[in-house]
Amino acid sequence: MTEPSAAVRLWSPSAERIERANITAYAAWLEREKGVATDGYDALWRWSVERLEEFWASIWEYYDVRSPTPHTAVLADASMPGAQWFPGARVNYAEHLFRGRDDAALAIQHASELRELGSWSWGELRTRTAAVAAGLRTAGVGEGDRVVAYMPNIPETIAAFLACASLGATWSSCSPDFGARTVVDRFAQIEPTVLLCVDGYRYGGKDFDRTTVIAGLQAELPTVRTTVVLPYLNDEPDLSGLRDAVLWDDFTGPADAELTFTPVAFDHPLWVLYSSGTTGLPKPIVQSQGGILLEQLKKLNLHLDAHADDRVLWFTTTGWMMWNFLVGVLLTPASIVLYDGNPGHPDLGVLWDLAERAGVTTFGTGAAFIASCIKAGTEPADGRDLSRLTAIGATGSPLSPEGFRWVYEHVGADTWLFSTSGGTDVCTAFVGGVPTEPVYLGELQSRSLGCDVQAWDEDGSELPAGAVGELVLTQPMPSMPVFFWGDEDGSRYHDSYFAMYPGIWRHGDWIEFSDRGTAVIHGRSDSTINRGGIRMGTAEIYAAVLAIDEILDALIVDVPKAGTEGVMPLFVVLREGTELDDDLVRRIARRVREDCSPRHVPDVVEVVAQIPRTLSGKVLEVPVKRILMGQPADKAASRDSLADPSSLDWFVDYAARPDSGG
Repeated sequence: MTEPSAAVRLWSPSAERIERANITAYAAWLEREKGVATDGYDALWRWSVERLEEFWASIWEYYDVRSPTPHTAVLADASMPGAQWFPGARVNYAEHLFRGRDDAALAIQHASELRELGSWSWGELRTRTAAVAAGLRTAGVGEGDRVVAYMPNIPETIAAFLACASLGATWSSCSPDFGARTVVDRFAQIEPTVLLCVDGYRYGGKDFDRTTVIAGLQAELPTVRTTVVLPYLNDEPDLSGLRDAVLWDDFTGPADAELTFTPVAFDHPLWVLYSSGTTGLPKPIVQSQGGILLEQLKKLNLHLDAHADDRVLWFTTTGWMMWNFLVGVLLTPASIVLYDGNPGHPDLGVLWDLAERAGVTTFGTGAAFIASCIKAGTEPADGRDLSRLTAIGATGSPLSPEGFRWVYEHVGADTWLFSTSGGTDVCTAFVGGVPTEPVYLGELQSRSLGCDVQAWDEDGSELPAGAVGELVLTQPMPSMPVFFWGDEDGSRYHDSYFAMYPGIWRHGDWIEFSDRGTAVIHGRSDSTINRGGIRMGTAEIYAAVLAIDEILDALIVDVPKAGTEGVMPLFVVLREGTELDDDLVRRIARRVREDCSPRHVPDVVEVVAQIPRTLSGKVLEVPVKRILMGQPADKAASRDSLADPSSLDWFVDYAARPDSGG
């Protein structure tokens, strides 16, 4: 990974871009109305974390957040966990999103492998949202009820989410390519009353009927009273195998239904996202109406720099927090562009073609997509008019220096490239784009406003520029989880982020800052597997792999590798008399694909005599990962703590092999 000290500047914003930037107008307002004078972005960021309450109060005021009741404080309790933001306030996320909209204006463009490019105006989005809200209300959904969606990235899903938010109900979604076990492990925790779904989808030119999976979800989600099916793969889907399912058009209310909004407490649950740890079920992360509203107003206006003439595409699925992030762009004057399908089918030009047809100005994707374009020799600008495209966003995994160069050489020399890093846990980026700052090779531009991000050593001391440490947040953010669903005593929430440094959020990434405030992410410091921005716990993958009779034990790690999302080898111990042949490898891949997700199929499977474990039986995932990254075994783990100290020797030899992928 290129060090920040390399300081190769690739792009600088023009005077016109700086003058036009939303963050420039905001800084001028701060000085004019609040007497806060800042000289440059770094000074603005420092003020935002040194005067944290003033900063978030300014976001509330600047974006005219409205509440029928006043808040009694901005930050009544700054404890982590347990921060209390804007007590007394009552807000509604959907109300702010629809406020002041011109019904004739463009809200959403959308395309998929099943649908040609189409669009929804703000009027249509309002009408569709009101109709779904009426159906939910008739189904008995009200404040605090959970509605879950097994749906793709299409406009109907957005209307359903906004309908849910308008009622004060709580939303949660999974992509329909998720396997049944993965979905149940998530949705069952929150006991939903309504299941929204599609009959199937098309991906890579192949059709996938999901009615059998839906029947399985019904069987394992006993709290679901109503199942609503949107015909997506077929105009007239066969619902005979489903229990009391109703078609979408029969469920939704009349076209003239009125859209109303229920004000709820600032910390009222808006949605539940899922981010897996190394053990147990996925973490059901609850984020609040008010916290997400404030964070998205800040992030998408000031950092994404969305304007009225902007059209923002971010390739995502509904199982990734970037879908929730993309929906938030509708809080700005910009419109959004959705795509459902395989970004590599029929070739890697499909999203670039969409960017041309939809007039995209900001093209967001995962770093792995850019790496794939490099490998395939894709030329985005050849034969396409991308003159409206001015910004590229990359997330999901660190963007390699090669990826930075490729954007400027093959997309456009005057492109603002912003690589970002954050997490499902806060549904935003801690570090990423600033439209008024330069872009340096391999580096994220800066820490986000209101995010007190630091790099710490193992002893809890802040590290100087140029040193790699744990990414921590030393002060709370409004979009931090208000709780984990079902975590009555808060112990799981505490252990997920605050066990290593009491009162300090440890995110699980390695980060390095330069003396210019830019940053490099060096991958995960824990053992969760990040693919396409979707973190899945190793426990979920083990459950799938160990269900295969021939496999007695397993270990999987995600090893960073420049220019890729990393290499994900699976190490297995086989039952005596069994061989790792092509059939077994295929069955492993199929089981992981069906039970977990297609993204988490291992890149390679290797047979080992034993899996290294501690004396207490814990699998040594992080030490093995460090060994495969080149760290000496004696530094990666204390052999005295191992059940069999020699168990690491095989991995040391494997790391030295030229074909290991490390």
